[in-house]
Amino acid sequence: MKTTRTGWIAFGAALVLLPLLLQYMGNFWVRIADVALLYVLLALGLNIVVGFAGLLDLGFVAFFAIGAYMYGLMASPHLSETFAWFARLFPTGLHTSIWLVVPLGAFIAGVLGILLGAPTLKLRGDYLAIVTLGFGEIIRVFLNNLDHPVNITNGPKGLNQIDSIRILGLNLGRPLEIGDYTLSAVTLYYYFFLILVVLSVVICHRLELSRIGRAWMAIREDEIAAKAMGINTRNMKLMAFGMGATFGGVSGAMFAAFQGFVSPESFSLMESVMIVAMVVLGGIGHLPGVILGAVLLSAMPEVLRWVSGVFDLQRLTDGRLDASILRQLLIALAMIIVMLLRPRGLWPTPEHGKSLPTPAGK
Repeated sequence: MKTTRTGWIAFGAALVLLPLLLQYMGNFWVRIADVALLYVLLALGLNIVVGFAGLLDLGFVAFFAIGAYMYGLMASPHLSETFAWFARLFPTGLHTSIWLVVPLGAFIAGVLGILLGAPTLKLRGDYLAIVTLGFGEIIRVFLNNLDHPVNITNGPKGLNQIDSIRILGLNLGRPLEIGDYTLSAVTLYYYFFLILVVLSVVICHRLELSRIGRAWMAIREDEIAAKAMGINTRNMKLMAFGMGATFGGVSGAMFAAFQGFVSPESFSLMESVMIVAMVVLGGIGHLPGVILGAVLLSAMPEVLRWVSGVFDLQRLTDGRLDASILRQLLIALAMIIVMLLRPRGLWPTPEHGKSLPTPAGK
């Protein structure tokens, strides 16, 4: 027990010191850590739907987009620049407090998650994946085209000049000087995202151990048996969709504040596939595995980009291999190897798949 506690303390200290060490190598590396934490938030949300309840959701990025655009519209001058009547009320734009806009974005994303889940309750597996995939694409197309005849989302040009996060007078978008030492903006965001991730892990862990979490896992293992035991599968599924979407909405708001710019390109089908891949790669339903998968798949592309730039692979291969091709090639190769060697993920939960038949000879 003492060894475990010491290990957790050392792990926590390493997480706190990580950005301070990365700062010496450049803010680029701290930014990678920030993005990895954002994807951990997203993966934890999707894990509620896919990992706990066993509902294959390929449109999860839609809730990410809803949270991002909600924050972008309520914390930027876009509405004032577009509508004259709005500019008379708010001449410099609508700069809503984070304490209002983030809960609102999470609430709207959660409600839309329930609305998406309602007509898909009878669907399973591939059919559910196709429907949710369509929902994600519909949201992206709406964002891309809601600039005419009334300009709400600014279409493909996206929203810019989005406010950074301000908490208790501290602007995370500006460096903080403590004596002779300066903490960069990306380092401040790292600590903020780290707190959100820790809170999310605690919430997900408590959900996993609760009656609701056990009901989700019963549905995941065998829905018919769960229904026979008296579990209200309809309400439990809707709750899973709503809870997962709430995490997506919060992540989207954080993404918009961190980037200062959002556009429909950031919420493509490829993003949805990557988030699902994070959950599957790490280990469906297992929180440490999901975090591991999210960190690997979000940080690895950027590390490979740096590697290809250092060795100038494009010049060495006469232009046949550049950074983007290398990243796609190596990620696909890594996924295939993992699927062959560890089909339940890198760090699977021991309970998942107990109801599956045992292969002959074992």
